[in-house]
Formats: sequence, C-alpha cells, structure tokens
Amino acid sequence: MIKITLAIFILLFFLSATLSAQSETPDSLVRERIEYIQQALSKSKSEVNRWWYGWLGLYSVATVGQGAIFLSSNNITTKQDMALGTATTLIGAVGQLAMPLNTGRDAEILAQLPENTTDEQLAKLAKAEEFLKSNAMKEKLGSSWQIHAVNEAVNLSSGLIVWLGFKRSVWDGIGNFLLNSVVTETQLWTQPTRTQKDFRNYCRKYKSENNPLSYQSQPEYYLKTYPRGVSFSIVF
Repeated sequence: MIKITLAIFILLFFLSATLSAQSETPDSLVRERIEYIQQALSKSKSEVNRWWYGWLGLYSVATVGQGAIFLSSNNITTKQDMALGTATTLIGAVGQLAMPLNTGRDAEILAQLPENTTDEQLAKLAKAEEFLKSNAMKEKLGSSWQIHAVNEAVNLSSGLIVWLGFKRSVWDGIGNFLLNSVVTETQLWTQPTRTQKDFRNYCRKYKSENNPLSYQSQPEYYLKTYPRGVSFSIVF
C-alpha cells in the first residue's frame, strides 16, 4: 500500500512539474517575441529619423526659400520657376507628413506598456506586432511602384506647365522634369527598409497558427557585376 501511494505521489509530482513547465513556456515565448520587436523598432529609430526628418526639413526649407524668392523677384521667369518649385516642394513636405515612419515613437510607447501579468503580456505583444506590421507596410508602400508613378506624374505635370503653360522651350520643361525626378527618386531609393526585413524575419521565426500576422515573402533580386561578366539571382 505504501509503495502504491508513493508511486502515485511521484506520478502526480512529475505531472505537476510537466504542466507547470508547459504553462511557463508560452509566457517566456511571449516575452521573447516582445523583446524581439522592441529591439527591432529601437535599432531602426536613428536611420528612420534621419531620413524622415531630413527630407521633411529639406522640402520645408526649399518651400520657404523659393516662396521668398518668388515674392522678392521682379523677373517673370524667376517668379514662374519659384512659384512652381514652391508648389512641388510643398507637395513633398505634405507627403512626408502624410506617411510618417514611427519606429522610434512606437518603440518608446511599447517600452512603457506593462507586462506584469499574462493578460498584460498578451496585450503588449498584440500592440508590438501591430507596430511592427504597420511600419513595415508603410515602408513597403513608400517604395512601391505606385508611389514612383505618382511622383513621376507630378514631375511630368510640372515639366508640361513650364513648357506649355509658361510657353517656355521644351528643353526648359525637360530640365524641370529631370531635376524633380532626380530629387524624388533619390528620396524613394534612400528610404529605410530595415523594418520590412525585421517583420519578415519575425514572421519566419515565430509564425504559427496562433500568430495573427501573415506576411507573404516577396522575391529579392540581386544583380552582381564581375570583371568578366554579371550574374542575376532571385531569392524567394
């Protein structure tokens, strides 16, 4: 009887320990995922801020400067150029404000959320995933072909206004178009993309049936040049 009782006691002890370990594992995984996102958002903060505030400042200064020249100049050609330039750089500034990248701000908000209980941890994880996904999608949209097309449509319109609207030479219109294209394409190609990679890596590492995030990986294209030729590869 004593042996049976002892065996039952040992069995219950190991069963209890097993269940306890199982209950601890999800909590530790939740904390791990929160920490992953927290670090990802924090590490991208400086790069994102330099790009976003830098271009916002550039567009804002250009808008004010060109507006001032427009008001002070008596030359009709200069006034035309400055009026059109003020309009285009203002559109650029508004675009920055309309599509902000908030990794730094979101990282600070996330760090302040409590995670003392299981419910608080799950709520914090949901908010962290929301922040990571939102910023990744903004980065993806900001470098999409649609944004390139919109920018080029604005640049083309500006060139046509110079040529046809202001009745200037076709080369003046082409020059205006090319100048604006260089600026806007530089802005788009220098936009940070780190959060997209962090989001993709997060989904690959933690995605499961209970993971609310879904992200279909996009193929990555690599073009390399060598002294004797070139190579092109696609990574899915």
